[in-house]
Amino acid sequence: MASAQYNEAAMEKTLPADVYGRFKEALVSGAATSEADQEVISKALFAWSRELGATDYAHWFFPMRGGSGAVGGMLGGLKCDAFIDLDWSSSASIKPYKAMFPDGRLYTGETDGSSFPNGGLRATHTAAAFTSWDRSSPCFVYDKVLRIPCAFVTHDGKCIDEKTPLLRSQDAVAREGLKMLKAVGCEPKATTLYSYLGWEQEFFVVSAELYKKRPDLVNCGRTLFGKLPPRNQNGDLNYFGATPPSVEDLLVAVQAICLKLGMPMSVRHNEVAPGQHEMSPIFCASNASADGNVLFMEICTKEAYKRGLVVLFHEKPFAGINGNGKHANWSVGTDSGLNFFYPGKTPDAMKMFTTGVACLAYGLAQHNELVRCSVAHAGNDHRLGAQEAPPAIISLYPGTGFEQHVDALIAGTAELDTYKAEKKLAAPGCASAAPVETNVEDRNRTAPFPFCGNRFEFRACGSSQNCAFPILACNAVMAAGFSALTKLVEGGKSHKEAVAQLFKDNRHVIFTGNGYSAEWPVEAKKRGLPNLNTTPLAIPEFASAKNKQLFKDLQIYAEDETDARAEVMYENYNTTLCTEVETMVAMVKTAFLPACAKDLALYAAAPSLAGDKAATYGAIKTKCADLEGLFAKKPHDLAAEATYLCDTIKPAMDALRAAVDAAESEMSAEIYPFPTYEALVYSHHF
Repeated sequence: MASAQYNEAAMEKTLPADVYGRFKEALVSGAATSEADQEVISKALFAWSRELGATDYAHWFFPMRGGSGAVGGMLGGLKCDAFIDLDWSSSASIKPYKAMFPDGRLYTGETDGSSFPNGGLRATHTAAAFTSWDRSSPCFVYDKVLRIPCAFVTHDGKCIDEKTPLLRSQDAVAREGLKMLKAVGCEPKATTLYSYLGWEQEFFVVSAELYKKRPDLVNCGRTLFGKLPPRNQNGDLNYFGATPPSVEDLLVAVQAICLKLGMPMSVRHNEVAPGQHEMSPIFCASNASADGNVLFMEICTKEAYKRGLVVLFHEKPFAGINGNGKHANWSVGTDSGLNFFYPGKTPDAMKMFTTGVACLAYGLAQHNELVRCSVAHAGNDHRLGAQEAPPAIISLYPGTGFEQHVDALIAGTAELDTYKAEKKLAAPGCASAAPVETNVEDRNRTAPFPFCGNRFEFRACGSSQNCAFPILACNAVMAAGFSALTKLVEGGKSHKEAVAQLFKDNRHVIFTGNGYSAEWPVEAKKRGLPNLNTTPLAIPEFASAKNKQLFKDLQIYAEDETDARAEVMYENYNTTLCTEVETMVAMVKTAFLPACAKDLALYAAAPSLAGDKAATYGAIKTKCADLEGLFAKKPHDLAAEATYLCDTIKPAMDALRAAVDAAESEMSAEIYPFPTYEALVYSHHF
């Protein structure tokens, strides 16, 4: 377990005690590591990784590539450098080579930032970008390469990655959280705060042979055409069912590799849709957990290839059956042991639980759009609000019992610690099965932010995206809530009065009903909660004046970094949609229309048997021409293009798909040009 991870146990074993002690202190204080200590740590890390067979090292960073869902598109960036350098101690004019960790390369690196998504912060003539080791995320050896998790910034220190703003948001949580604790006089032993993340990663597994025969899967990560097989998910046969042997072999292999890398995958199971599965690890600090999620997706991808399989992380690989999500189980706590989202068994713990939920309610109510924007991309638009994922309306579900506690606090009839979180018993009603001790609050799978006993589960995250961005948003709104509470207390209110005020002002964000119901969007509008149900509606809100001020106050994004991130979001969305359109048209022209002609030719001698096939097939040509005509008129401004693609092009894509899928029902199976849904989701099971 963790034998290939350079964690604190490995550091303590390989470093001098004084060096290790200073390194640990620096993780909390943020102090720089001295050059002398850097050299000692580099040599120890080199020796440790060489024992594991490492021949190269790589600064591993996370460009803003998210949202396409194409296989490989969700992975991090790295350039492998050999553990080799010139032996500068030699007097020879041609220096001999020496196996070593080149001086200074553990902590920093330099590369071209202009070739990564950067929102205009880099250009070809101003291209320098730098990697800096995130000391709080352990290095590890994978495939004989020592990977060093890194932040990625420009020559001016501007972030152009996923990790850097997440780290800044964690600093904000610690800074504002400590101020709040001091103001209310609680948890005096705390010296810092952490956010924690435990993700649940869903994915489909398909045959690599069939995958290669589907240009839409290769180019887009999802099928653009295809009708449901007679047996899909309507029989509820797959959820928690027996995993097919070929997939079980893959999941067990992935689990073993992850264990060596210090990422214990504690859960694996079949998901609801046929061919769909899920794995999840034990939670850890958010930045390390986000790194682990990217690594997990890479390991899955590589191990699947070895077995003739492909893993699909797109949010909606197949229309008509459930898509993939990435539920983010998130919490905030102190180094002294307090978890703001665990009710606890003491009055003090209950007070801080109530306080934590109040701060979260403030953040979600006042910066609702920010949290929605953090999960806005083309793939996720297929899921949010589609009866398989939470709606695009961000609300908070703390439980019906806690909702009553909130109302009592607002009315002045309750204390901070009077919420009753005792367990209750659910009796099976038979002699051989004992009663089950359950949480007092039920589970609400329709809520984007439900309470889960000791954490909140952000259920709206896209399966293909880097979860650093959604957790950044969670951290930011929580830090904003801490700050708001501090100001109320410093302004003269008591701890209880301040918490009650936060709940009163932000009561509208708490919703414990059915988020899938038709009534909820109507009610949400009355409450003033935005319903940004598409990415083009959400992106402008990310760079709003309100959010820019929040990011500035919390030191997460400078104004130009916020604008750059919004530009990258537009670029990712537009590129994804344009790729899908071009793939659709190519598949129709080079495969579907020729197949239609070939199928019609079978009925030349008996045209009456063809029925309506000519009209059905003719509709494909018409709808394809319609799509091409509209696509040629798309504007070039990023925001206008995104809106046009969403409002005009997507309906035309849907119309073309409907025509092609109707033809699939009519066409000879031997002539249909691509592997069907039935083959894709079932063939590798046998």
